[in-house]
Amino acid sequence: MFCRKEKDMPQQGTVKWFNAEKGFGFIAVDGGGPDVFVHYSAIQSSGYRTLDENQRVQFEVTQGNRGPQADQVVPL
Repeated sequence: MFCRKEKDMPQQGTVKWFNAEKGFGFIAVDGGGPDVFVHYSAIQSSGYRTLDENQRVQFEVTQGNRGPQADQVVPL
């Protein structure tokens, strides 16, 4: 999948929902704008990579084939 970076500065936001069984969810970006898709493979942690609803995260936004998506996701 081709992705290009939209912004160099990391963004912060809150996990709206994340389905651990399917391995994806969405993040609400601080300051508004469209929700950002997040895939488990973008989560920067060891072991089982998942996110919790309402969890604060930092991430970079890239443009995927279906719209904005999170990369380099770090739980705060």
